[in-house]
Amino acid sequence: MVKLTEVEDEHFAQEKPMATKNNVLLATDDEDEDYTDTESEISVESDLDVEGETLYERVAALKDIVPPSTRRQISSTVSTLTSFTKSSISFSGKALWILSTSAFLLGVPWALAYAEEEQYVQMEREQGMIKGANEMLTPGALPAENKQAKPTL
Repeated sequence: MVKLTEVEDEHFAQEKPMATKNNVLLATDDEDEDYTDTESEISVESDLDVEGETLYERVAALKDIVPPSTRRQISSTVSTLTSFTKSSISFSGKALWILSTSAFLLGVPWALAYAEEEQYVQMEREQGMIKGANEMLTPGALPAENKQAKPTL
């Protein structure tokens, strides 16, 4: 059978004097022995490259500050917004494709027919102007439409 015995450390076994209001600063100076040297490898300033840090690295360092439940909620919100944005852009692209092809299928033939109709209207105007000019040149003549064939008898 194994017996366990408690071994007390000498350092903790020594009683420290209690600090009073008058010697509080003196008492705290005595406790400086408990702290290690601050010139450790972790605190060397040459290792800290604050100016070279990117924004992403700084945000990634804050990961431990934000609780996991909040991170999950933020991640869920961001993924929902991303999904909504992707589907909105996809729908907008498809709708734009439908509208543009419909406009071409309906608009191009209409534009060609409209241009042809305008061309006919322009030709009628020109013929009317030519007819008016001919009437001015021969003022006494009856128009060809009003002339009727006279019988020879």
